[in-house]
Amino acid sequence: MHTRLLTLAVAALAGLGLVAPASPAGASTGGTVDGDTHPNVGLIAFYDADGRFRCSATLVSPTVLVTAAHCTAGTLGKTLVTFDSVVAEAPPSPLPVAADPAAGYTSAELAAAGYLSGTAHTHPDYSDFTDLRNWNDVGVVVLDAPVTDIAPAPLAEVGTADAIRQPRQTLFRAVGYGTEVRQADTGPQKPTPMSYPIIRRYVDMPGQKITPQIIQTNGNEKDPFGTGGTCFGDSGGSLWLGEAVVGVTSYGYTENCRYLDGYQRLDIPVVADWLAGFLD
Repeated sequence: MHTRLLTLAVAALAGLGLVAPASPAGASTGGTVDGDTHPNVGLIAFYDADGRFRCSATLVSPTVLVTAAHCTAGTLGKTLVTFDSVVAEAPPSPLPVAADPAAGYTSAELAAAGYLSGTAHTHPDYSDFTDLRNWNDVGVVVLDAPVTDIAPAPLAEVGTADAIRQPRQTLFRAVGYGTEVRQADTGPQKPTPMSYPIIRRYVDMPGQKITPQIIQTNGNEKDPFGTGGTCFGDSGGSLWLGEAVVGVTSYGYTENCRYLDGYQRLDIPVVADWLAGFLD
């Protein structure tokens, strides 16, 4: 697994920022610094055969975080988890390097570095962005020890999004650790996804359309009814409808994160039934 850019109907994924050894590619367009508004949304970091990556995830039980399948498929070893709202204002990244990158993190080395650890699981019917009818871009991280000082986020009931008759008049909120899209301090001044800061943010977005698998939103910060959108590093972060999580960040349509964003629905039976096996 690695940072992928899918074009046209599927487009650029909104997530998988490279953490190390190079600087992470991350972005959120607009939005608000979260602080402690959504303390149950965390950052995850992990290794696969292509290197080390990061995503966002949300605590939905004391031992389970929900994220995107493309943030769990192929994970080597353990997954790092932190709920710090500010991970890094500027380089270097504080996230540890595995002693053996080919094996990934171990729970012992993550504990020694002050981070939580967990095991990644991927939905068995994840299509790896090949089948819009069976997208299933959802995964979980099962923690090695429960979190007792953060209240889990509630999941939306099955069919919640199906009841929405006018998506364009409905506001959704996305939360994640993508960093800014802005002009560089030097060089070309075209707004570009920047590597830092790595902090938790949220954006409010009007819906664009809803399918049996996907909720799509208008992630343009210039939208009169929204405050921005998601991009690299936000993948797996939560999409909220009111007080419940209805989806996870899956993809975006442009490399500069200023158009439409797509979210895997969690409120559909094929996903909800699978998640229930980890939550019982």
